[in-house]
Amino acid sequence: MENSNHTSIREFILVGFSQDLPACIVLFALFLIISVLTILGNSYLIVGVIISPQLHTPMYYFLCHLSVLDLGYSLSTVPKLLFDIFFKKRRISAIGCLLQMNVSLFLGGTECLLLAVMAYDRYVAICLPLHYPTIMSRRVCRCITIIMWSGSFLISTVPMMIKPLVFCKENTLNHFACEILALLEVACGDLSFYKITMVVACTFALLSPFILIVVSYICITISILKIQSVGGRSKAFSTCASHLTVVLMFYGTTMTMYMGQAKSFAPYLKYIALIYAVFTPVLNPLIYSLRNNEVKGAFRKILTRVSHP
Repeated sequence: MENSNHTSIREFILVGFSQDLPACIVLFALFLIISVLTILGNSYLIVGVIISPQLHTPMYYFLCHLSVLDLGYSLSTVPKLLFDIFFKKRRISAIGCLLQMNVSLFLGGTECLLLAVMAYDRYVAICLPLHYPTIMSRRVCRCITIIMWSGSFLISTVPMMIKPLVFCKENTLNHFACEILALLEVACGDLSFYKITMVVACTFALLSPFILIVVSYICITISILKIQSVGGRSKAFSTCASHLTVVLMFYGTTMTMYMGQAKSFAPYLKYIALIYAVFTPVLNPLIYSLRNNEVKGAFRKILTRVSHP
């Protein structure tokens, strides 16, 4: 609270991307299409899982949460990005910037944990199929969900709310959004609290889930290789392919961003952030829809109901 008296910055200027008009038009069209597809794809997946009885399983329950997270993450970033594209000075209030940062941290941390939970779900389904209904019961899934969402909020958002960042010098962020790494570059005072918090958050919400995913897939691979029939192995691998694709995209970029980060924020990191903040949310429903026969079957039934009421 005492630091708040030293805060003189009321707004930030986001550098974003090119100021060239033709490039701005192309970027606006690209991001607008991606935004519409993200909303439609994830909404369709959420509705499909909710209204299709055959998708009322733990796997699709968590997939529904993934779509909710992708929608939230996209909506916290892309609308502002679209609004700013044609402005020379892309302004955002200090309060709005901190809010966007906290929402992104919360949703990003939750998605890291969720992808680990989905990997564990696939491990139980393939390695312990007889115990799957007991281990992944509805009650267990609800408990996991509560722990996942509340854990991410406590570790990634609460510390930033208890001790907000203070700004009193540079107000230009070389980014298209209020990423915490970019904000730390222009923050004042002793930043050791925030750096320790980031290390703890990355360990809890990024590194630990990633290790769990790796261990789960090692066990899954060993179990699949023990299956005698080629068809059985192919079917088992196909149930994991969509999730593994999403994991590689999301963890590849976030770990590069937060764990391969140098002492100062490098300008190229905003392009890496673009992958997990803008492109991953639109690709997730597409990946799960194209590679999953159950999802495609549910969508066909929904379309049949809509066209033949």
